[in-house]
Amino acid sequence: MLKFSAWMGAGNPAKVQVSKEAYNNGEMILNKYKLIIFDLDGTLTDSGPGIINSVQYALEKMGIIEEDRFKLHAFVGPPLIDSFQEFYEMTPKEAWQAVQYYREYFVEKGMFQNQVYAGMPALLARLYDFQRCLAVATTKPGVYAQQILDHFDLLKYFNPVVGSNLDGSLMNKSGLIAMVLKQYQHLRTQEILMVGDRKFDIQGAKLNGIDSVAVTYGYGSREELLNSQAVYMVSSVEELSQLLE
Repeated sequence: MLKFSAWMGAGNPAKVQVSKEAYNNGEMILNKYKLIIFDLDGTLTDSGPGIINSVQYALEKMGIIEEDRFKLHAFVGPPLIDSFQEFYEMTPKEAWQAVQYYREYFVEKGMFQNQVYAGMPALLARLYDFQRCLAVATTKPGVYAQQILDHFDLLKYFNPVVGSNLDGSLMNKSGLIAMVLKQYQHLRTQEILMVGDRKFDIQGAKLNGIDSVAVTYGYGSREELLNSQAVYMVSSVEELSQLLE
C-alpha cells in the first residue's frame, strides 16, 4: 500500500505517514478536489535544460561566465528578474536586461529543450476523463507556457493557463493562483488543490486558502519543500497519480 507524506496540525507539526485509505473518513477525502492547479516547470515538464542554457547565455551576454550548471537549478521556478538580482547581485535594470537576453535564447532554442515527465500525459488524461477541472499557474510568461503545452499536446487539458506578462508584471505566484480561482468562484476553497515543486507554489496556495501537493521530483530541494509544509508530499508522478486518483 502506497504511503503519502502529509502534514497534520498547525504551527510546526511533525511529519506523519498517512495511507490513502486513512482519508476515506471525515472531511479528508482525496477525491474531494474538483479543481487541480498545476505549476509548469519542474511539475508538468522537466524544463531545466532549456532554462539553464538560456540563463547561461544571458549571463555571458552580461559578462558573467558561470560553468556550474547545478547552481543555475535555482532559476527553475522563481521569477527570473528576482533570481538574477538574488544570485548575481544585479540591479533591477541589469536584471531586466538579463531577462531580455534570456528570452533571445529561450524563444529560439530553450523553450523546447524540455520534456514532459514520464506518466504525466496519462495522469492528465485520466483526471480529465474523471471530469476534474485542470488549470496551470506559472511565473513563466503565459504566451510561452501555452506554446510549450501545445507543443507537447497538453494544452487541451487546461483551462485556464495563467502566466506572467512579457512586460514583467504579474510575477507573484499567489496572484497567478488567484486569477485561476476567479474563474472557479462556484467552488469552495476546500475543493481546490495546487501541485508544485517549489516553495512559491506552496506559499501561493496557502495565501489563497487552498491545499497543496509538493512534488520532490522537480527542482525544489526536499528541505525547501519540507519547510513549506504542503498538505501532501509525493516523490514521483506515480505517487501523484495514486494520490489524485
